[in-house]
Amino acid sequence: MIGFAGLSHLGINYSLATTAKGFDVVAFHPSEELVTDLGKGKFPIEEPGLAELFAANQHRIHFTADAKDLSACDLVFVALDIKTDDNNCSDTGPLTQLIQQIAPHLKKGSSLVLLSQVNPGFTRKLREELLRTSAVGEVIYQVETLIFGRAVERTLHPERYMVGANDSAQPLPPLLKQWHDSFGCPVLVMRYESAELAKIAINFFLVSSVSTTNTLAEVCENIGADWNEIAPALRLDARIGPKAYLMPGLGIAGGNLERDLVTVKCLAEGSQADTGIVDAWQCNSAHRKDWGARTLRDAAKKRGLDLKNAVVAVWGLAYKENTHSIKNSPALQFVAAIPESRKQAYDPAAKLPADAYPQFQQVASALDCCQGADALVIPTPWPEFRAVDLKAIRAAMRGNIILDPFGLLDGAQAVALGFDYYRLGVPPRNGAPVSDPART
Repeated sequence: MIGFAGLSHLGINYSLATTAKGFDVVAFHPSEELVTDLGKGKFPIEEPGLAELFAANQHRIHFTADAKDLSACDLVFVALDIKTDDNNCSDTGPLTQLIQQIAPHLKKGSSLVLLSQVNPGFTRKLREELLRTSAVGEVIYQVETLIFGRAVERTLHPERYMVGANDSAQPLPPLLKQWHDSFGCPVLVMRYESAELAKIAINFFLVSSVSTTNTLAEVCENIGADWNEIAPALRLDARIGPKAYLMPGLGIAGGNLERDLVTVKCLAEGSQADTGIVDAWQCNSAHRKDWGARTLRDAAKKRGLDLKNAVVAVWGLAYKENTHSIKNSPALQFVAAIPESRKQAYDPAAKLPADAYPQFQQVASALDCCQGADALVIPTPWPEFRAVDLKAIRAAMRGNIILDPFGLLDGAQAVALGFDYYRLGVPPRNGAPVSDPART
């Protein structure tokens, strides 16, 4: 029997992926309401494939709000998401409280695996405490690398597992090894501190790729080059690789990447380590997140549009597609940056209160969002937006500005319909006025 404690995004996906591999699971969370909802297949998160995963394996999982139920488990994963504050610093208080709550009920000789992201040094201190105060036999740290919107895929088909142990030369607990073997991926065992820093290292390399791509894509916009023609050449370079992050974006969003930048700056305090590159990445991200408001103001000026009297349609509020999370969302930064305009927003999953921003409202569909709009901005690339008919958009809108940073719409058709079309990494294209755009 395998246990999971902490049923947030991390715990829900990992516990259900474990059932898919044939294991019986006890899934604990202190909230009775959440446990009841999960037992009915009602999830507080948005993930493609999650409902299907639950439906196929619900007979193997027992959701509970009673920590005593974990006493039947030889292996318990602690899988609580670590939230960040407004300064992108981690709050491990709820994690510590959760571990303290379950520790008295853990089976003698059982193994506890920490999936939650913590700073270097946390797991070693935790092991010392639990071996002294509980019946736990061993404590392991495992690096999680979930991606919002792809969590089911990432849990069922992991690239590798990075595992931190007190002594990396010793065998891992038998049930944990059996669990690893069921997923059929490489397992890298290292000391605690190396594993804790490995997660941060991965995010640092990702941030480097994101920032480099965004910087060069912006240069393309200004000199007449097209980033989409350059990216394939980079993917063919063995030093960069076919899976390199080469899609221009709107800065660093979500919680984990920005948290890790802040974490390393804190870890380097008092030493001679130079973190100037981190400052540069943060500055680059802030500049890129302002692309929407900056570009809209330039586009409006060219068309003689007064944004004080404008209606702006916004497709997407979540920080990325296939999630309801709005943490560090470029879409929200854009909405906040144009207080003088009336905003009509649509998002398939993220919902905000009506008074979240001045002159702001959410509507029921993408086309409803376009009704009477002077400009359409698409800061979140939800797949469903690709299917919206441009002629229907043209018929619904009053104005002729489209900001489509990720290229979801057909730019050539948009220009033919009279739209001024803006995309990341590509020079702006101005549409010629048409007398009856809906019939073009």
